Parts: sequence; C-alpha cells; structure tokens
Amino acid sequence: MLRKVSDDATKEGYILIKYIVQGGTKLSGSVTISGAKNAAVAILPATLLVSGPCRIENVPDISDVRLLLEILRDMGAEIHRYGRNTLEIDCSHVRNATAPIELVRRIRASYYLIGAELGRFGHARVAMPGGCNFGVRPIDQHIKGFEAMGANVEQEGGYVCADAPTEGLGGGHVYLDIVSVGATMNIMIAAVLAEGRTIIENAAREPHIVDLANFLNSMGADVRGAGTDTIKVNGVEQLHGGTYTIIPDQIEAGTYMAATAAVGGEVLIKNVIPKHLDCITAKLREMGVTVEEYGESVLVRSTGRLRRANVKTQPYPGFPTDMQPQIGVALAVAEGTSVITEGVWDHRYKYINELRKMGAAVTVDGRVAVVEGVETLRGASVDACDLRAGAAMVIAGLCARGVTLVEDIQFIERGYENFVGKLRLLGADIRIIDEPDGTERGTAAAG
Repeated sequence: MLRKVSDDATKEGYILIKYIVQGGTKLSGSVTISGAKNAAVAILPATLLVSGPCRIENVPDISDVRLLLEILRDMGAEIHRYGRNTLEIDCSHVRNATAPIELVRRIRASYYLIGAELGRFGHARVAMPGGCNFGVRPIDQHIKGFEAMGANVEQEGGYVCADAPTEGLGGGHVYLDIVSVGATMNIMIAAVLAEGRTIIENAAREPHIVDLANFLNSMGADVRGAGTDTIKVNGVEQLHGGTYTIIPDQIEAGTYMAATAAVGGEVLIKNVIPKHLDCITAKLREMGVTVEEYGESVLVRSTGRLRRANVKTQPYPGFPTDMQPQIGVALAVAEGTSVITEGVWDHRYKYINELRKMGAAVTVDGRVAVVEGVETLRGASVDACDLRAGAAMVIAGLCARGVTLVEDIQFIERGYENFVGKLRLLGADIRIIDEPDGTERGTAAAG
C-alpha cells in the first residue's frame, strides 16, 4: 500500500505500508463488528435518488466508503460526518456529472452509480469499475435489467453509457441468468423511481440486499420480496430524507470467527445478527469449534486441533464465497484432508500460492482445492491478493510460527475497519510499518 506523504506525486512522495504479524498468540477478549461493507457501498450511491438529507448510522470507516464519499462530493453532494460512523448526506443539489474515472476504477461498487444516475437523471456515464481482481466479473446482468426497463446501454471507451427513454424508465421484468448480488441491487436502485412495476426473478437473497431494500423503503420506496428469489419494485414519484442504520457486517464477523478457530482462544463477537452467520457457525461447529449464540453476539471458543471439513461456497443462505479464503486457512491447519469447492467465482484461489509459502499443503484443480492439513504454518512474506485473501493471510500469520509480512494491504483496508486495532485488542501481535527505501519506520497501531 502506498501512502502519500507530500504533494509531490513522485515515487519519493510515497511510503510503503505493510503489516507485520508475529504468530503464536491465542486470541482472547471481545470485538465489535462494524456496519456491513456490502450494504454501505450500495446505500451510499442510492442516496443520489433521495430528495433531502439522509442520516446514515453504522457506516463502516473503510477505504471503499471513503472513495464513494469522495465521488459523491465531486458530484455536488453535501456530506457531514458525526463521529466515526454516522453520516448525513444531502444529494438534493447534485449535478449531472461524470464521476472521476481515477476514483471509479479503484472500487468495484462504483457500478451502483449507473443505476442511481440512470434513476435520478435518466442517463449515466460511469467508468468500468475496479476493485479486487479474482476472475472475470462482467456486468451483463446489470445491463440486462436496465434494458428491461427501457434503457439503451452501451460500452464506449472504458465507460458504461446508459440512457433512459424520453419518458423515463418504465417497469420491466428481468430473469437473472445467474444469481448476482450486484445486479439485483443495481436493478433495485434504478427501479425505485421508474414508472410502473419492476420484477426481478432469480434474485440474490443476501442480508445486504434486504438492507438496501429497507433503506430505500424507509426513504419512501416500495420494494417487496427482498430476501426471496423474486423482488418486486413499484416505482414512486420521489424519495424523501430520513434516518437509517446499516446492519452489522456478516463477513467481518465471520472473519473474526475463522481467526479464532484457526489461532485458538475465546472471543466474544458483538454487534452481529446471529441468523446471518448460520452457515459459518454450522461449518465451524463441524470443525470442532464451540459457538454460542446470544441476542446480538456470538461467543467462539477454539481449543485443540481443528477437524477436517468439506466446504462449498454458494449464494446465500449457503456458505459465502467471501469467507472461502478465511476458512481455507483454518482448514490448512486442521487434522486430515479437506475439500473446498468454489461455487461462485472462477480464479479465487490466488491466495493458495501465498499460503503454500507458509508451508500449507494445498492442490488446486479448477474450482476445487484439496487441503492436506499441517500441524503448523511458518512465517513468510506474502501478498494480499484481494480483500478477503488479504484477511486470510493475516489469519495465517497469526497462527504461524515466526514473523509474517503482509504486503498490498490496501485490499484489506477496502473492507475492514480498524483491522489492526481490533486484532490487537484481542491480543494479536500485529503492527503497521512504513518502509521507504526498505527501512522500517512505523510503530504499533493504536488499539
């Protein structure tokens, strides 16, 4: 990760940021989960549709959110922050502008601007999104939905250009060819101000889809069926301002659960919705981990070596693809042979090469990884290949012998608020370092 330290945008104007992890310490204590990244990155663009200020609480303080706020400010939004996790956003006077390409290409969720701008202005011109790269992730299902509402969509020179008919978007009926979280949410966003009813079949059912629907409905929309495979959106004339609280992050909670399982110890994970964690909880219990559920928390206790398990990622309510690398690390130190089947994305095993540097015994054939558990991992210098793979490398470092250096941590900071600080509060030995010209300069992160 590069952090700018001067106004001179030369190599000398940046310092390299990494994590140093000393393994061998069990985790203990409690951790509070932040707001859901995957809900926030859709809700923030959706504020473009609202007439009046939106007060949004439990917003995670992560780099993806900061990028989206910068994009909205550039478009003319008025944004005020109250504390670390509460924002007031007023898009009433936003101008019809093209979001800066250098910002859009740094974040995958920028594609929600297409649906939001199309619904607000009747047309959109948004650069092709960026974010983590773990295989081809086209937006053809998004486009299919926009076209079903009457929009004309073309890709020109690295931009997606969408135009509604003269009379505006109308209700449409779209059957998604694959269960796509992004397409489901983007079509919902575009449809709330369209004339008539839009029906989305084979819709994704993830908790953050329900959260987006609840946000839109709290602002005056009429979205029904979120959380099922058929969503119906009845268009309304306008949305009004209001207050909304984002749900806790299912994947952040699952990451700390997997970390506790792999490293050992006892951790109370607070501010969660236990029902959203059912698939993760069930798999960890199968591996020999104790998980106790309370009203808004779960207690995870891991003693002794983990048992083998087979994992197949699937759309919600199945085991989430965003937890595959983290559970993969836990299985790498479990007893016996485990099999992971990636049922959502191609090429999501890039982290396996990094894990092998640490002594893991894993073979990959297409979407299937066979994991022969080893007694321990050893510290090494590894890359954070993407957001969740990066978190997995940190977990691997925590349960390894020796020191692990994790590079490319900008991916991790896209989706985890205060990751180092929270881990340090659990007793982990992890630091952030700055390395200009290879010299360590940093100090331990604040807890």
